[in-house]
Amino acid sequence: MEERQKLKKSLKPHWVWAIALGSSIGWGAFVQPTVWMKDGGPLGVVIGFLIGAALMMLIAVSYGFLIKSFPVSGGEFAYAFVSLGRTHAFICGWFLTLGYICIVALNASAFALMFKFIFPKLIKNLHLYQVAGWDVYGMEVIIASLVLIVFGYLNIRGTGLTGRMQFIFCVIMLAGVLAITLLIGGNPGTSLADIKPYFPSNTSTFAAIISIVAIAPWAYVGFDNVPQAAEEFNFSSKKAFSLIILAILFSGLLYSFMIIATAMARPWEALVAENNLWGAAVAVTDVLGTLGLVILVVALSMGIFTGLNGFIISSSRLLFAMSRAKILPEAFSKVHPKYKTPYVGIIFTVIVAMLAPWFGREALLWVVDMSSIGVSIAYFYTCYTAFSIFKWSMDKEYNPAKHVIAPGKKFIALIGMLASVTFIALLLIPGSPAFLGIESRIALIAWIVLGVVFYLAKRTEFNKIPKEELNYLILGNKKIEVENE
Repeated sequence: MEERQKLKKSLKPHWVWAIALGSSIGWGAFVQPTVWMKDGGPLGVVIGFLIGAALMMLIAVSYGFLIKSFPVSGGEFAYAFVSLGRTHAFICGWFLTLGYICIVALNASAFALMFKFIFPKLIKNLHLYQVAGWDVYGMEVIIASLVLIVFGYLNIRGTGLTGRMQFIFCVIMLAGVLAITLLIGGNPGTSLADIKPYFPSNTSTFAAIISIVAIAPWAYVGFDNVPQAAEEFNFSSKKAFSLIILAILFSGLLYSFMIIATAMARPWEALVAENNLWGAAVAVTDVLGTLGLVILVVALSMGIFTGLNGFIISSSRLLFAMSRAKILPEAFSKVHPKYKTPYVGIIFTVIVAMLAPWFGREALLWVVDMSSIGVSIAYFYTCYTAFSIFKWSMDKEYNPAKHVIAPGKKFIALIGMLASVTFIALLLIPGSPAFLGIESRIALIAWIVLGVVFYLAKRTEFNKIPKEELNYLILGNKKIEVENE
């Protein structure tokens, strides 16, 4: 049996917390408040995000247990293998790869969008063409590509460097959001009363809240980057659960603060009706002037950088784990001779993400909309795996090497499964407030067809690998055993 490739253990606990938080808070918290308020109103958005955070915490219980039991790269891919075998591991990994690379691409294009708002004359050079009514400029493509190259290079240099940067970026981002909220809240011309009406007048309170809950998998995707990096922890994997919970809590508060600050700054219905390129920046600048814009731009930049960094880490580790299991080409499991990072996966992620700006922002949003599906599928597999390992009692099927008697955690895993299915249903059932648009559904079908073709091409080779060898390649041991509590 060949020697299994491993990654260097260099990640500290506060770096891992920053990976989870920074990945959850990308460009959306700073760019999307007016878009979300149009659907949910200020209070609807805040309630929706807090309900979403609570559901994510329930799902995180399963993640915490499985990270502790299987601290390997691949995360959900490995968990699906534990409970349902190699075919389901491929399905889970395929959908998750799509979700991760989409978010890398969107963060890079959001960085170019920020420049477009601040320096419109600079960006509106080298007009190329239109996609779905969105003008594509050469300068946008160049800026998005440059930021991807920089973070790709930094990630190749190692998680010691990127982990430390991630923590510093997160601290600056949190300070920026807090400063904006306090400065707007303390301004004589603003008050909490300005956020009325709390909900949109053209929809029910329930529909307003549910439309925001439905995007929770997308809004909080990032805490699940923790299992992808588990192989590189230089601390006990038992700490992972508390780090994830803290990251989700901070994410929920940060989203809420940005919504409240934006709604206090300007009457939100009028702000939404203006359909500005960056509504939150218009509102903040109205109250705080250039100082407010500078703070917002710094906070947004930190959010974009942490999102880019976190998802380049995750997508490359997922590609590494799938390659180590011989599902993907062997090149993806090569590690850099000096820095011990999966550099081929990092380069691949950056190159694929660099294609996105050429298609225009609207086309990219179609793909990203369906990345929520991929993430929700991964959530389901994780909760199902935990559910299958936890036992209500010591019944006939109980095996101390495989099972843990924990009825409370089994119930929470069941709730996590139901939450995941609900997220998928909200996105796929016609008539739902969060139903995917036709373009997103076409992109989703295309990705599924591509996955089926790829799997059929690799199936014979993949299925020939003995189970014992696959256990070793994916989990690092020849027999699947769960750490009993």
